[in-house]
Amino acid sequence: MQKIRAAITAVGAYVPDFVMTNAELEKIVDTNDEWITSRTGIKERRILKGEGKGTSDLAVGAIKQIFEKRGIGPEEIDLVICATTTPDFQFPATANVVSDKLGMINAFGYDVNAACSGFLFALTTGSQFIETGRYKKVIVIGADKMSSIIDYEDRATCIIFGDGGGAVLLEPSTDGTGIMDSVLRSDGSGRAHLHQKAGGSVKPATVETVMNKEHFVYQEGQTVFKFAVKNMADVSAEIMERNNLKSDDVAWLVPHQANKRIIDATANRMGLPEEKVMLNIQRYGNTTNGTIPICLSEWESKLHKGDNIVLAAFGGGFTWGATYIKWAYDTK
Repeated sequence: MQKIRAAITAVGAYVPDFVMTNAELEKIVDTNDEWITSRTGIKERRILKGEGKGTSDLAVGAIKQIFEKRGIGPEEIDLVICATTTPDFQFPATANVVSDKLGMINAFGYDVNAACSGFLFALTTGSQFIETGRYKKVIVIGADKMSSIIDYEDRATCIIFGDGGGAVLLEPSTDGTGIMDSVLRSDGSGRAHLHQKAGGSVKPATVETVMNKEHFVYQEGQTVFKFAVKNMADVSAEIMERNNLKSDDVAWLVPHQANKRIIDATANRMGLPEEKVMLNIQRYGNTTNGTIPICLSEWESKLHKGDNIVLAAFGGGFTWGATYIKWAYDTK
């Protein structure tokens, strides 16, 4: 009997229309285009505007593309997992909000929060429901409205992040394609270097926490950079070794779009040339959980059935991981 694997059978992505360039940031905070570009590779990022707009709206835009591409209806979805750091509400889960907005009435859903690695963690989790035969159609979302937790007077963080989301559809495959392996890691001691200080149960919101700007991203850039460079590269090399993959065997690296220097270090460790690396950080910045599915959507037409693809991410917490996929379809 052929092993059942979870294959990505459709992808979708959505980014807001509003573009915030480096030149516009120069008017807000003490920075400049050359400084931002040389350190991050970012030229612009998208910002979700409009009263009452949240992460669920980014996810809805991405999933509508999946329904259209795959020719299926919302009632066919069994499960929705949303990886996000910026949920619409503390509760209910953003996955439930998305399901309601799209009419996925037969699906149950929940959120996963592993910072920028969340999409990989959710993808691995979703794959288990397919592999066991329990469900046939699982939606995995990676989306964040990072502008909602960014202090635009903090030049260490405001230059990095943008808003955006993507999603994939997982279905059973018995032809040898699908999600082949994952290596996922976490180290909670890293929370000191990248976190949101207030808003949780340890430090609930007060007038004082709001006035002190403790509901925004706090990041110690150099520490995070050093840890990310090493661990994202290490785990990518590890998954290649575990699956006997050589550089020539890998068609694409799909890295989390946090910093071009981190991406370059990961590609170099894997022995991959630039033309095998998906890179759109210059246009969208770091959309946290959205980066990897947005890349998959943008490069979908270049992917071929049987391609070996490595997804890699690093996030606050710290969290990091890599997933090996054998692509399941040719784009029609």
